[in-house]
Amino acid sequence: MKFSTCLLLSAAALIPFHSASAQEEASEHREPADDFHGEIVVAAPGLERLDLLAGTSVIAGEELQRNLDGQIGEVLAKLPGVSASGFAPGVSRPILRGFGGERVRVLTDGVGAIDASSASDDHAVTVEPLITHKVEVLRGPAVLLYGSQAIGGAVNVITKRIPPAVPDEPIHIDALASVDSASNRREGGLSVDVPLGTSVAFHVDGSYRKTDNLEIPGFAASEGLRADLLAQADEEEEEGHLEEAEELREGVEARDELPNSWTETYTLGTGIAFFSDESNFGVSFDYYDTNYGIPGLPGVGHVHEHEEGEEEDHDHVDEDHEDEDHGDEEHEHEEGDVSIGMQRYRVDLRGALDLGDGFFDSLQTRWGYSDYTHTEFEGDEIGTVFDVKGVEGRVELVQSNRNGWQGSIGAQYAHTDFSALGAEAFIPSNKTDSYAVFALQEVDLDLFELELGGRYEHTDVDAMQSLGIARDFDTFSGAAGLSYALTDQFRLGVNGSRAERAPSAQELFADGPHIATQQFEIGNSALETEGAWGLEGYLRGALGPATISASIYHNWFDGFIYLSETGDEEDGLEVFEFLQQDAKQFGLEGQITVPLYRTDGFTLLTDLRGDYTRATLSDGSPVPRIPPLSLLGALEGRFGDFDARAEVQWFDEQTRVSEHETPTEDFAFVNLSLAWHPLTGEENFTLMLQADNVFDVEGRRHSSFTKEFVPLAGRNFKLSARASF
Repeated sequence: MKFSTCLLLSAAALIPFHSASAQEEASEHREPADDFHGEIVVAAPGLERLDLLAGTSVIAGEELQRNLDGQIGEVLAKLPGVSASGFAPGVSRPILRGFGGERVRVLTDGVGAIDASSASDDHAVTVEPLITHKVEVLRGPAVLLYGSQAIGGAVNVITKRIPPAVPDEPIHIDALASVDSASNRREGGLSVDVPLGTSVAFHVDGSYRKTDNLEIPGFAASEGLRADLLAQADEEEEEGHLEEAEELREGVEARDELPNSWTETYTLGTGIAFFSDESNFGVSFDYYDTNYGIPGLPGVGHVHEHEEGEEEDHDHVDEDHEDEDHGDEEHEHEEGDVSIGMQRYRVDLRGALDLGDGFFDSLQTRWGYSDYTHTEFEGDEIGTVFDVKGVEGRVELVQSNRNGWQGSIGAQYAHTDFSALGAEAFIPSNKTDSYAVFALQEVDLDLFELELGGRYEHTDVDAMQSLGIARDFDTFSGAAGLSYALTDQFRLGVNGSRAERAPSAQELFADGPHIATQQFEIGNSALETEGAWGLEGYLRGALGPATISASIYHNWFDGFIYLSETGDEEDGLEVFEFLQQDAKQFGLEGQITVPLYRTDGFTLLTDLRGDYTRATLSDGSPVPRIPPLSLLGALEGRFGDFDARAEVQWFDEQTRVSEHETPTEDFAFVNLSLAWHPLTGEENFTLMLQADNVFDVEGRRHSSFTKEFVPLAGRNFKLSARASF
């Protein structure tokens, strides 16, 4: 049965940014079935190849198991051009080509996550990797497919909650479970699909994960932060604040474990789909629940600070704080650790109507509705509550392939109702509506292929009830790509694009303290549309025994929006404000996989990856929090039913920083894994033993707001089992 909703791009057009091809090279006699975690691929309705999406990553099921984490950002962090926000073990968003937040859309089955994850780095994405079927990772002109907010790229998490087909067996079960040593992780996911007759499929899934505080190598605080804390302790002692000085010195010595970094997550989901020839209709419901700690500044924790006698003039500040007598104390410690409790109910709908043999092949639609609540706790007390209700949907007409010409046209709608209540409600209540129309076309000209795409989007951001302000924006985006087939398996191409996005409600209206991030954020209601001209060249394919994928790109931004530290303090917090000026970005990324040695029973391959990006504002200063150069080299061997991999991932120091940003040192992780595949045929079972960060090296992500006191995990032993039968 054909499902044009998600036509996989051909291998000739998309060479993996991972060793999926390497594994096929390594063992042609065994291709393990993997229905629980398929390849991470890019799919576009109605298009067999879409070369204008040149920055595309592909990962195989075994690699996804190897990199499995509770946060989707960490799952993808080894792909070229991908990093993670790394705010805390319970929250880490993807960073694509140095950009995250509002510039990277995280979607579920092609529809926005409809949560508050892009509003702040301490807000987790409501995605559970344990029950993910596959993921699309798009960079470059992905805006044409998923909306103007995806100006930096998109991550589309594909689930099977709406079954893609009727199983050809009485019951199909996918399962994944793992434990580790660094966080005492215990997790498991189960997915079940059954046929209800010949034209109906039913699905149910669930997952659970629990971790303790993370084990880290050495001190929680960086060397620079420890020096600052010791200096503050000396000042406190000189002023006679002995208790505060002792707490600061205790924070300086905190090591081996990251306090308040625990997590607990569980999900439940179910769906049903009806099929009639090449038409189908399905609906699903799921529940996501997570609770996680937010590590505080060592020796300080999460604080509100007020100058003595200072009059509070912010409506969102709790009146109880205004009446407190601070005496001679310069800051006030919160009575409990900060944690976040998050719940999300979601309903999804999918439909496809076969239109026969006319100009259009099918009519497809996808909709999602989400009811999301996010509560920030200070100890046992409720601090701030964020509520998001929203709906997003798209309708597409997919064209039939006629003489090498194919494509799709469509429309998209999204509505979000956002509210925040509490002392740290730094984003006022607002509503955002967007309407868009788009078209993607591809023409096959024998050795050449031409791709064209365009999108118009209108966005209304309404904060009339809370601030008496409303803004509206019109954005236009387009892309053109031309590729040439040097051989049947090797292509090169160039893409040009113009992408625009409207500023978000947070960027426009934020004004207040946010205890979880320890920032005082100030928006700018006068922000204008952000735009970018882009040029990208790429090559990819099989060249002899090697597979190669590489891209080089340059983007010129007009009105680039960024969050910058001012160096000032408000309510005891560092002040960050949203600014706007022109900027430019240059980068390159690539991967090459080459078999080094092969016999009948053994194959040895090398997997080399790397990426680099550089972004500069028009005043000559660096864009904040841009990841440094990173390189990965691995040797991968397959013998019998075993796969072994040894890799070294190196991150350069980042000293090219903005005015108030701190640099990070270079570090390298050594990771080992051994996978066993005892079964062959349709049934698949993989048992994997891993040792990550073998030498217990301290590492800090430069893209993280909390890098000074939230290092990456230390040495970690992990055992996981994945089955599909």
